[in-house]
Amino acid sequence: MRKKAVILGAGPAGLTAALELVRQSDIQPIVLEAGDCVGGISRTVRYNGNRMDIGGHRFFSKSDKVMRWWLELMPVEHEAEAEAAISYQNKTRHLPMHERREGEDKDLVMLVRPRKSEIYFMRQFFDYPLSLSGPTLRKLGPVRLVRIGFSYLSSRLFPIKQEKSLRDFLVNRFGSELYLTFFKSYTEKVWGVPCEEISAEWGAQRIKGLSLTAAVKHFLKKTFGRTEGDIGQKKTETSLIEQFLYPKFGPGQLWEHVAGLVQQGGGELHMGWRAVKINTEGDRVVSVEAVNRAGERQTFAGDHFFSTVPVRELVHSLDVEPPANVVEVADGLQYRDFITIGLLVDKLQQTEPDGSLLKDTWIYIQEPDVQIGRLQIFNNWSPYLVADPSKVWLGLEYFCYDTDPLWKMSDEELKAFGAMELEKIGMIRRGHVRDGHVVRVPKTYPAYFGSYGRFDEIRRYMDRYENLFLVGRNGMHKYNNQDHSMLTAMAAVDAILAGETSKSSLWDVNTEQEYHEEK
Repeated sequence: MRKKAVILGAGPAGLTAALELVRQSDIQPIVLEAGDCVGGISRTVRYNGNRMDIGGHRFFSKSDKVMRWWLELMPVEHEAEAEAAISYQNKTRHLPMHERREGEDKDLVMLVRPRKSEIYFMRQFFDYPLSLSGPTLRKLGPVRLVRIGFSYLSSRLFPIKQEKSLRDFLVNRFGSELYLTFFKSYTEKVWGVPCEEISAEWGAQRIKGLSLTAAVKHFLKKTFGRTEGDIGQKKTETSLIEQFLYPKFGPGQLWEHVAGLVQQGGGELHMGWRAVKINTEGDRVVSVEAVNRAGERQTFAGDHFFSTVPVRELVHSLDVEPPANVVEVADGLQYRDFITIGLLVDKLQQTEPDGSLLKDTWIYIQEPDVQIGRLQIFNNWSPYLVADPSKVWLGLEYFCYDTDPLWKMSDEELKAFGAMELEKIGMIRRGHVRDGHVVRVPKTYPAYFGSYGRFDEIRRYMDRYENLFLVGRNGMHKYNNQDHSMLTAMAAVDAILAGETSKSSLWDVNTEQEYHEEK
């Protein structure tokens, strides 16, 4: 009989695993998705002809394997016969021309998009990452610049030797003055706890080798360096990327395409089914019991199992009670929840110098007198996300817990609250709002505090199940990017096909030496 792989979750990790199994083996993937759409937080939400990208997904990776994977599925849209290229810092990658076959979907393409992000602080815009431009220096002012210089010099001469917290990590790389000015308030808005309580590992996971020194080098190379050809972005820090690929109709377009290919290849996709029990025999998982919205219960047997569900839920779904310490760590894991408020407005009050729409994809709102953390301008991700190009389609991002008053507001209250905050900081006028939509996403960000410091106890216990692979952001409780989640799934499939039971290759994704510009 054909072997089966039961995959919990139809996000990037789960669907990548499913498609890799279809392409490389005769193992049948059976994907169980608790929600009503695929893509996880990389889905595209549709509302009144407009589309929302939850959290914003730039398609770039230091992994050539991932870049090829994306481009095989969705080639780059080329204008006429011109060759497309995408630039990373002072490097250029030339993208292959694609011969479109008869009957192929013409909309199934990637766009090359400029990356522009800014920080909004003191009711002014600052480059992100911070640049050495004249406007930036003038806005910071001479007194603050002197403090920034001396504090950075101090951090280099007398670094914190043992980085225990995110504060230690950031101060060592940017100095205390820049940390207090541009990192502390925003980070605490995101996580809801002081930076001193967040593990330094979060900085290593997300910021990698970026530092003030790296930003200065980037500025100098961009200003005085020569452009060279390159096949990837291995020498570029994530926060310094200048262009990225983006599906024409948002990230969900790619994952819906992947789900279709999985089903065409004989895989199964069961929507609305939530795993509630993991049945084991010794050191192997033998089946998963799932329940749908109608209360029906079904058992899915398999030979291999992938989990992208939150680790806390996975531990409690095992049919054998784990050791007390493992349960204790699982119960102490924390997650940050997420709300996106879509607002359709006539125009923004803030514009480019020539009066046109701001070019930003993301704006980091550092203002301490509002709760909004980031603002997306969906028009700039892709013009095809907006039904009426004369309007501006915004995404207001809020970080909270599902126990907070913000989470419990009605949709109408949230739309009014978001419009009030944007008007308060001078972004819009409430009278210009024409429509709105609210999306709540629980457990969006696995937190690097709570019991996270003991996570290895869970990892050691779960790794004992030789045919169970934890992959993806929530599956591994790692704040992974989309490409990292995909790489964990690819590593798991490679291990299965090689007959390996070790999970070390999965856990090494985004931590191994060669993946970083500097460690």
